[in-house]
Amino acid sequence: MQLVVARIGRAHGIKGEVTVEVRTDEPELRLAPGAVLATDPASAGPLTIETGRVHSGRLLLRFEGVRDRTAAEALRNTLLIAEIDPAELPEEEDEYYDHQLMDLDVVTKDGVEVGRITEISHLPSQDLFIVERPDGSEVMIPFVEAIVTEIDLEEQRAVIDPPPGLIDDRAEIVSSRDADDDGAGASATADDGTDTDGDRP
Repeated sequence: MQLVVARIGRAHGIKGEVTVEVRTDEPELRLAPGAVLATDPASAGPLTIETGRVHSGRLLLRFEGVRDRTAAEALRNTLLIAEIDPAELPEEEDEYYDHQLMDLDVVTKDGVEVGRITEISHLPSQDLFIVERPDGSEVMIPFVEAIVTEIDLEEQRAVIDPPPGLIDDRAEIVSSRDADDDGAGASATADDGTDTDGDRP
């Protein structure tokens, strides 16, 4: 199974280093020197990580064969993709990979059906579940412990305790309008230690 672990940003310096937007809670494993990663677009890779370091809070990588700023800049916006065993689980109990969360049924703690997770959006501040409602509209659920109270993989459901206004009719209308306006789904991020590996491993 392939999971997106990072997106390449701008070139850093003149020796081929690039900044990366990390999309995994396990960068020390997925983005370590020696790792060979597929890419999107595929024509940019595969890329082998030669060195990695943290500078001013950002991860910098250098890839084998990329020796100058021009070559590094040509990789900008390329997605880095790791191949993992579908049976592999994150190290921490409360962490999940994106593929584990996709298609889970979302219900409130009172058992009210909300919808189905169709996308997981990784934002700098948090992860978001994009949930498709039974009527086809979408609602964004922040993947934080205060709202997502339980992930039950055996029962294939996520239990939420939404604050007022998060999943009411008004929220549905706004999310539907947003989807129509920009053609995008929604976005969601978790700050409770949950891994989304993917498409951040």
